[in-house]
Amino acid sequence: MKFDELDTKMRVFETAHDHCVLPGVFIVARLDGRSFTRLTKEVHDFEAPFDERFRDAMIDTTAHLMECGFRVIYGYTESDEISLLFDQFEDSFGRKVRKFNSVLAGEASAKFSLLLGAIACFDCRISQLPGRNEVVDYFRWRNEDAHRNALNAHCYWTLRKEGQSAKNATNELVNMSIGDKNELLFQRGVNFNDLPGWQKRGVGLVWEDYEKEAVNPKTGESVTAVRRRLRPVMDLPMRDEYSDFIASLIGECDSS
Repeated sequence: MKFDELDTKMRVFETAHDHCVLPGVFIVARLDGRSFTRLTKEVHDFEAPFDERFRDAMIDTTAHLMECGFRVIYGYTESDEISLLFDQFEDSFGRKVRKFNSVLAGEASAKFSLLLGAIACFDCRISQLPGRNEVVDYFRWRNEDAHRNALNAHCYWTLRKEGQSAKNATNELVNMSIGDKNELLFQRGVNFNDLPGWQKRGVGLVWEDYEKEAVNPKTGESVTAVRRRLRPVMDLPMRDEYSDFIASLIGECDSS
């Protein structure tokens, strides 16, 4: 069998289940760290429940994904997860889901491993969102999840540091209301509302224009050039204001 015939025959098995996101549908990727609890609590001595070194590594990894060849409007990270909102008309790899998943997971794993100095692995899944409202709802969902997880984490580790076992600390929190959890912390001198915004709501990454002094290569004259860079948003707005924030980013994309 000639190579061309063999190639045609075998590629069917590789691509038979390829799925492409329809044109105009919004693509959001969510990446999660694999076995990061062990990685951050056993392999590396990160502070619990939050560590600025880990936060900064996640921010740098998110920034890398936004600069590695895709058109990404917005990046968001909380705990060990990253969400990316792509330009509505992003067409890399013919919008094949398997390519987005594999490339993004590989890029994130490689970048975080380099930053950490140890092997780290991410998985990736793609959400196909039909409209702007669903995009806003997605990021509102992850933002609220970050807030819930942060409250639970602070309560859990407060109990653990008081000597409770992992099982007992978990069981004590199972039936607690949000108010009870806030009270648990308050009785120990911690006002959850006063904790840093990045712990409670995660961190966003947005593009911004800035001016930079440059030299015209043809004339040698000094000029002011406009460049783009990523800016971390460490204190994200809450609830409806966050929804408006996400909606505004989509609107800016439409007008660019």
